[in-house]
Amino acid sequence: MAFSDYDQHDAVGLAELVAQGEVSPEELLDEALTRMGHLNPTLNAVVIPMEEEARGTLAAGLPKGPLSGVPFLLKDLALNYAGVRTTHGCRIFAESIPERDSELTRRYRAAGLVVFGKSASPEFGLTTTTESLLFGQTRNPWNLEHVAGGSSGGAAAAVAAGMLPLAHASDGGGSIRIPAACCGLFGLKPSRGRMPFGPDVGEGWSGMSTMHAVSRSIRDSATLLDASDGADIGAPYPAPPKARPYREEIDREPAPLRIALLEETFNGLPTDPDCLDAVRDAAKLCETLGHHVELAKFSIDTQALATSTQTIMGGNVASLLDDRAAALGRELREDDMEPFTWTILQGVRERSAADYARAIRGVHAVGRQVENFLQSFDMILSPTMGAPPEKLGVLALSNPDLPTLVTRLMTSVGYTQIFNASGHPAMSVPLFWNSEGLPIGIQFAARLGQEGTLFRLAGQLEKARPWAARRPPTN
Repeated sequence: MAFSDYDQHDAVGLAELVAQGEVSPEELLDEALTRMGHLNPTLNAVVIPMEEEARGTLAAGLPKGPLSGVPFLLKDLALNYAGVRTTHGCRIFAESIPERDSELTRRYRAAGLVVFGKSASPEFGLTTTTESLLFGQTRNPWNLEHVAGGSSGGAAAAVAAGMLPLAHASDGGGSIRIPAACCGLFGLKPSRGRMPFGPDVGEGWSGMSTMHAVSRSIRDSATLLDASDGADIGAPYPAPPKARPYREEIDREPAPLRIALLEETFNGLPTDPDCLDAVRDAAKLCETLGHHVELAKFSIDTQALATSTQTIMGGNVASLLDDRAAALGRELREDDMEPFTWTILQGVRERSAADYARAIRGVHAVGRQVENFLQSFDMILSPTMGAPPEKLGVLALSNPDLPTLVTRLMTSVGYTQIFNASGHPAMSVPLFWNSEGLPIGIQFAARLGQEGTLFRLAGQLEKARPWAARRPPTN
């Protein structure tokens, strides 16, 4: 396969070529590795190459799955591949090697995907840039001085640059949607309980975190979700069942939707004019497609939500770090982790089990508020982020300017984090680029379990304003 042909196909298209015998999985892997070798020194998107494992997968024979033969990356956070490091972007986990696959890894391999590496993540996914003291900075293919988003920035940079058509991602506060927005991709966060976390974990961040992917095409996202969704054995709860395969939803014309347009962040921080221009443009597009868009307001107790999410995230990070230190037979040290992570750890040590229980009640209360709001609307429309992609360094967990780090971080998650607390499905769609050539993502959120509605609208938007041909200068 010629270099120029590879990224003209999405994952579904590549799998079809493999099934028809027009290209071999070995050729696709060779092309992905060639592109990684060409692009990764600039972007730093793939931090753990897995060529040997990928070659072994091909030698063992691929299953006849819906994405058989397609190269794939796993994010280096919370998802295990037996025998390969899972570092979580943290130095104390630099040599942590799991003995078995996560259930989601197993499902990806059963779909026929060929894992050839692990993509970069900031430490424990705690910020919206992909920069770490362990692996360095991941750069945005649209502008190398800007962030690729986080925490799935390695995945997004690799897909946007054309290393592969889709890649695994995870989302605990916006970490699928924000990198998708920064890199001009599609990214959907599924409903709470939709994705498996076993066998080692029951849920992510007490249900605030989930997993899926970033992709260039809608059908890739739908096809991958069909191949991987569903509670695994022993999961604490399932998401509402889907009406039909998501792949079928994208070609179904959505009924006219009543859409609530939000132009104010949930945490009260200001929204950049570029993001307001983008969401107003998206609102007009939705109206031309027959949907009713209504400017609305939605308010929550910002401080209560912040306290709840900090307690849950901090508590989960503390447990990981404590367990790792115990496994190494020593105490935790400040230089085991990023400065901001150490600050979080010290803060959470002061909170109690009762505080954690209150935090769970707090995020569940937000979930009820959002679902009640959505009884009057089919969907919520907003910018994905409160500002365009930041310059590198500002959002890094090692930034010594803590007030700026916190303010800019909360601006970036001002529209996304609430749907992690509430558990609702949400997607970022690449519909706008600003005058500097940076992508500005548009977020849509739907009722619990209504990923099908999101895919129907996404398919309609993709047809109305195609984005697949837009490529960054580093592509």
